[in-house]
Formats: sequence, structure tokens, C-alpha cells
Amino acid sequence: MNQEELLRFIASRRSIRAFLPEPVPRAAVERILAAAARAPSGTNTQPWHVHVAAGAARDRLVRAVCAAFDHAADEHEYEYPYYPAEFFEPYLSRRRAVGYALYALIGIAKGDKARMQAQHRRNFEFFDAPVGLMFTIDRRLSQGSWLDYGGFLQNVMLAARACGYDTCPQAAWVQFHRIVAAELNLPPNQQLVCGMALGRADPAAPENSLVTERAALSEYVQFHE
Repeated sequence: MNQEELLRFIASRRSIRAFLPEPVPRAAVERILAAAARAPSGTNTQPWHVHVAAGAARDRLVRAVCAAFDHAADEHEYEYPYYPAEFFEPYLSRRRAVGYALYALIGIAKGDKARMQAQHRRNFEFFDAPVGLMFTIDRRLSQGSWLDYGGFLQNVMLAARACGYDTCPQAAWVQFHRIVAAELNLPPNQQLVCGMALGRADPAAPENSLVTERAALSEYVQFHE
């Protein structure tokens, strides 16, 4: 792979929100995660832990969290604040733009709270992906290890693309961290970082045509020369 091919490959990663039911072999999952583990980490601490939910285990997790979402969502809070308490510019506009674009593709009108809620619920079905990944970190580690974790997550998504699969990283699962911990028997010292759907994209799904915009280089880069 030459330079241009590599850059195009990185740019091809997208968050997929509709998957085919085609299974992902365990060997493929292992290959993806082994490659991702080459991510750098401070003093090689390698702070990532991955819980792979497939088959019956995945289905039990989906049922448990969807039941909580439907009947007792207010009783569940994010274990850590993934988003700010109040959005501000330019982040508010970016957030709204992607939401409007997604809803337009799947025919959800502005103000249709029922369908918005149904679409959000799709997170907890892994958007029908056959494999769900849950990422955890030791609670005793600090911010630096969370920064390292981002590199690992990106590697997972790129390695999946290299193996012919697609992904969707999902912070939404953190709201139901207690259920995830119970269903997957997580050790008490392990904190949920996020979830991720893994599978093959459904090419017929309109939501998978979404390509989110990126800010111009001049908006986030300053050269000091």
C-alpha cells in the first residue's frame, strides 16, 4: 500500500448504522484485536481490555439493555461524562449537522421524538451487527491511559476495515454500564469505556450512505514557524 492508498484507506472509515447478519468468525475478531494492540501506550502499559459478545451472549446483552431502555432508562446514568453538560460552538453546530443529516436519510422529521427514540434504541441492538465489542479500563488508571485507549480504538476500526469489516463506536452503552457489567461478569475494577458494533455493512441501508463532514485544516491547526 503506497502513501495515497493509505490516506484513502484511513478516510474510508465510517460509522456504520446498519449491518448484515453475516457472522464474523472468531479468527477474524482475534486478528483485528491483535493488530490493534500495536497501538502505543505510555511505558507500554497497554490499558485496554476487550469483551467480545457474539451469539447467545450478544443476544442476552441486547435483550437486557433494550428492556432497561424501554422501561427504566431514567434509572441509568452514564458512569462518566462523555459529553459536556451543555454544548457550545462550534461543537453544537457539528453535533446538530450530523443528526439532521442522519435523520434526513432515514426519513425522520424534525420533532418526531418517537422515531428519534427508536433510532437511538438501535444502538443497543448493535445496529444488527453480529458482534458487539465492549471496551473496559482499570479504574485506577489515569487520563493518560484513556488517551492511549483512543489509539487502540482507532486501530480496531482500521484493522476491521483491512479485514473487510465495518464498525460503529458507541458511547451510548455507557449509560447502561451496570447491566453490561452484570451480563458480561466484568470485574469490579473494570470501567466501561464504550461499545462497538462489528460486522459487514448493509449496502442497501440509506443510513450507511452518510459521510460526515470534517472541519478545514485551518479551523484546528496552527503552524508556529
